[in-house]
Amino acid sequence: MATLLDEFKAITAALNDAAIDYAVCGGWAMAIHGLMRATIDIDLMILAEDIENAFFVARANGYDVEGLPLSFDQGAFELRRISKIDKESRELITLDFILATDAYRDVWETREVVETEFGNMKVVSRDGLIKMKLLAGRDRDLLDIKELEENENKN
Repeated sequence: MATLLDEFKAITAALNDAAIDYAVCGGWAMAIHGLMRATIDIDLMILAEDIENAFFVARANGYDVEGLPLSFDQGAFELRRISKIDKESRELITLDFILATDAYRDVWETREVVETEFGNMKVVSRDGLIKMKLLAGRDRDLLDIKELEENENKN
Protein backbone atom coordinates (compact mmCIF):
# COMPACT_ATOMS: atom_id res chain seq x y z
CA MET A 1 0.00 0.00 0.00
CA ALA A 2 1.38 3.36 -1.03
CA THR A 3 1.49 6.06 1.61
CA LEU A 4 0.89 9.73 0.90
CA LEU A 5 4.63 10.27 1.48
CA ASP A 6 5.41 7.62 -1.15
CA GLU A 7 3.06 9.38 -3.57
CA PHE A 8 4.60 12.76 -2.76
CA LYS A 9 8.11 11.49 -3.43
CA ALA A 10 7.05 9.69 -6.62
CA ILE A 11 5.21 12.62 -8.19
CA THR A 12 7.89 15.21 -7.38
CA ALA A 13 10.57 12.85 -8.75
CA ALA A 14 8.49 12.29 -11.91
CA LEU A 15 8.04 16.05 -12.39
CA ASN A 16 11.78 16.53 -11.91
CA ASP A 17 12.49 13.77 -14.47
CA ALA A 18 10.10 15.45 -16.94
CA ALA A 19 11.74 18.86 -16.32
CA ILE A 20 8.42 20.39 -15.22
CA ASP A 21 9.00 23.27 -12.84
CA TYR A 22 6.90 23.26 -9.65
CA ALA A 23 6.83 24.50 -6.08
CA VAL A 24 5.63 22.41 -3.16
CA CYS A 25 2.98 24.27 -1.15
CA GLY A 26 0.27 23.48 1.41
CA GLY A 27 0.87 20.97 4.19
CA TRP A 28 3.98 19.51 2.57
CA ALA A 29 5.57 22.99 2.45
CA MET A 30 4.72 23.41 6.13
CA ALA A 31 6.64 20.20 6.85
CA ILE A 32 9.60 21.22 4.69
CA HIS A 33 9.70 24.53 6.59
CA GLY A 34 9.89 22.58 9.86
CA LEU A 35 6.27 22.47 11.05
CA MET A 36 4.66 19.06 10.81
CA ARG A 37 0.99 19.16 9.99
CA ALA A 38 -1.32 16.41 8.86
CA THR A 39 -2.28 16.70 5.23
CA ILE A 40 -4.62 14.69 3.05
CA ASP A 41 -3.40 15.68 -0.41
CA ILE A 42 -0.42 16.91 -2.41
CA ASP A 43 -0.37 20.61 -3.35
CA LEU A 44 2.02 21.78 -6.06
CA MET A 45 2.20 25.16 -7.77
CA ILE A 46 2.98 25.11 -11.49
CA LEU A 47 2.87 27.43 -14.47
CA ALA A 48 -0.36 27.37 -16.50
CA GLU A 49 1.54 26.46 -19.65
CA ASP A 50 2.80 23.28 -17.93
CA ILE A 51 -0.60 21.91 -16.84
CA GLU A 52 -1.03 19.51 -19.77
CA ASN A 53 2.44 18.05 -19.25
CA ALA A 54 1.88 17.85 -15.49
CA PHE A 55 -1.37 15.93 -16.05
CA PHE A 56 0.45 13.61 -18.46
CA VAL A 57 3.02 12.86 -15.73
CA ALA A 58 0.26 12.38 -13.16
CA ARG A 59 -1.61 9.96 -15.45
CA ALA A 60 1.62 8.01 -16.02
CA ASN A 61 1.75 7.64 -12.21
CA GLY A 62 -1.77 6.22 -11.97
CA TYR A 63 -3.81 9.38 -11.44
CA ASP A 64 -6.93 8.99 -13.55
CA VAL A 65 -9.82 10.76 -11.81
CA GLU A 66 -9.81 14.32 -13.14
CA GLY A 67 -11.75 16.99 -11.29
CA LEU A 68 -13.33 20.03 -12.83
CA PRO A 69 -11.16 23.16 -12.95
CA LEU A 70 -11.69 25.36 -9.89
CA SER A 71 -11.42 29.14 -9.98
CA PHE A 72 -11.84 31.58 -7.09
CA ASP A 73 -11.51 35.33 -6.54
CA GLN A 74 -12.12 36.28 -10.19
CA GLY A 75 -9.40 33.90 -11.39
CA ALA A 76 -6.74 34.92 -8.88
CA PHE A 77 -6.73 31.33 -7.58
CA GLU A 78 -6.85 28.55 -10.17
CA LEU A 79 -6.69 24.89 -9.20
CA ARG A 80 -6.55 21.75 -11.33
CA ARG A 81 -7.20 18.47 -9.50
CA ILE A 82 -6.46 14.89 -10.42
CA SER A 83 -6.79 11.88 -8.12
CA LYS A 84 -6.38 8.16 -8.00
CA ILE A 85 -7.72 5.37 -5.84
CA ASP A 86 -5.07 3.29 -4.10
CA LYS A 87 -5.69 -0.29 -5.22
CA GLU A 88 -4.98 -1.83 -1.81
CA SER A 89 -6.48 0.62 0.66
CA ARG A 90 -9.19 1.94 -1.70
CA GLU A 91 -8.36 5.44 -0.44
CA LEU A 92 -8.48 8.48 -2.69
CA ILE A 93 -5.14 10.23 -3.22
CA THR A 94 -5.48 13.75 -4.59
CA LEU A 95 -2.96 15.90 -6.40
CA ASP A 96 -3.81 19.61 -6.60
CA PHE A 97 -1.98 21.74 -9.13
CA ILE A 98 -2.27 25.40 -8.16
CA LEU A 99 -1.56 27.65 -11.12
CA ALA A 100 0.96 30.45 -10.67
CA THR A 101 -1.47 33.23 -11.59
CA ASP A 102 -0.58 36.93 -11.45
CA ALA A 103 -1.81 37.03 -7.83
CA TYR A 104 0.79 34.39 -6.95
CA ARG A 105 3.58 35.54 -9.26
CA ASP A 106 5.79 36.70 -6.37
CA VAL A 107 5.18 33.39 -4.55
CA TRP A 108 6.35 31.56 -7.68
CA GLU A 109 9.36 33.83 -8.21
CA THR A 110 10.60 33.44 -4.61
CA ARG A 111 10.35 29.63 -4.45
CA GLU A 112 13.41 27.90 -3.06
CA VAL A 113 15.30 24.68 -3.63
CA VAL A 114 15.47 22.88 -0.30
CA GLU A 115 17.56 19.80 0.40
CA THR A 116 15.41 17.11 2.00
CA GLU A 117 16.07 13.53 3.08
CA PHE A 118 14.77 12.34 -0.30
CA GLY A 119 16.49 14.85 -2.54
CA ASN A 120 16.15 18.46 -3.55
CA MET A 121 12.62 19.88 -3.55
CA LYS A 122 11.38 23.11 -5.03
CA VAL A 123 9.18 24.71 -2.37
CA VAL A 124 7.42 28.02 -1.85
CA SER A 125 9.35 30.25 0.51
CA ARG A 126 8.11 30.75 4.06
CA ASP A 127 6.86 34.24 3.12
CA GLY A 128 5.24 32.83 -0.03
CA LEU A 129 3.49 30.19 2.03
CA ILE A 130 2.20 32.84 4.42
CA LYS A 131 0.88 34.89 1.48
CA MET A 132 -0.93 31.86 0.07
CA LYS A 133 -2.48 31.14 3.44
CA LEU A 134 -3.51 34.77 3.95
CA LEU A 135 -5.22 34.79 0.56
CA ALA A 136 -7.04 31.53 1.38
CA GLY A 137 -8.05 32.90 4.79
CA ARG A 138 -9.49 29.64 6.17
CA ASP A 139 -9.26 29.03 9.92
CA ARG A 140 -6.65 26.27 9.42
CA ASP A 141 -4.56 28.60 7.26
CA LEU A 142 -4.65 31.37 9.86
CA LEU A 143 -3.47 28.91 12.52
CA ASP A 144 -0.69 27.78 10.19
CA ILE A 145 0.43 31.41 9.75
CA LYS A 146 0.57 31.86 13.52
CA GLU A 147 2.74 28.72 13.83
CA LEU A 148 5.03 29.84 11.00
CA GLU A 149 5.50 33.25 12.60
CA GLU A 150 6.07 31.77 16.07
CA ASN A 151 8.60 29.32 14.64
CA GLU A 152 10.44 32.15 12.87
CA ASN A 153 10.64 34.13 16.13
CA LYS A 154 12.27 31.12 17.86
CA ASN A 155 15.08 30.98 15.28
